[in-house]
Amino acid sequence: MVEIKTPQQIAKMREAGLVVAAVHAATAEAAVPGATTRDLDQVARKVLADHGAKPNFLGYGGFPATICTSVNEVVVHGIPDDVTVLKDGDIISIDAGAIIDGWHGDAAFTAFVGTGHAPELVELSRVTEESMWAGIAAMRQGNRLVDISRAIETYIRRQPRPGGGKYGIIEEYGGHGIGSQMHMDPHLLNYVTRKRGKGPKLVPGFCLAIEPMVSLGTPRTEVLADEWTVVTTDATWSSHWEHSVAVTEEGPLVLTAPDCGRAKLAELGVTAAPDPLAS
Repeated sequence: MVEIKTPQQIAKMREAGLVVAAVHAATAEAAVPGATTRDLDQVARKVLADHGAKPNFLGYGGFPATICTSVNEVVVHGIPDDVTVLKDGDIISIDAGAIIDGWHGDAAFTAFVGTGHAPELVELSRVTEESMWAGIAAMRQGNRLVDISRAIETYIRRQPRPGGGKYGIIEEYGGHGIGSQMHMDPHLLNYVTRKRGKGPKLVPGFCLAIEPMVSLGTPRTEVLADEWTVVTTDATWSSHWEHSVAVTEEGPLVLTAPDCGRAKLAELGVTAAPDPLAS
């Protein structure tokens, strides 16, 4: 069953989403050469505490940290520690979540550590982020779940990879419903398969975390011995972007973007819903 939210519940999710945005801003600033991934986790923990929010990752299924920090070939679910020291030229996906009054926000971004990144890495992150926005733009009343998957996949497939070859759209992981829990039905693939059909129709109150993950090589992954860290099987680097989004009568509302997604969606010819917290 898909949980349909009331406008009041969406407003609470917006509160949680703004906390996630604050975590992103603080951890992006802290992701510098010489920092450990544990340092970033501590930054996130302080931001959550300062905003009176609870972490939704810590303890989830036994996960031992506040955020996920996935460096280079790590796709998702990297565990912050004191051993992983960020180096100039690294890329890192920072996935963060927050709970306000029982309602969840969840979002991720790819950060560049230091300088001197290869053009193919810059393009990898751009393609992944833009595919996310293509999916968000498709999250409109009357569309179906598959329309989001199709928009994400179509965007990625149309982008030439520097140096030739194709981008790998990670197959085992995707987006998800979000609301009174962090992970809820439905599961959102970042590609289209006939086996899944069209999926549910998008109606006001439908909320999803849209999160494409793309590699420079294989779409296949494996989980390391810690039972959390997911890496590409060919060790190619990957990018991960995510926003939590609500369908409203007035258009998509990007709950975890400071401007509700207004500027980016306008570039795509889509009007974002107004901020429910605006006075």
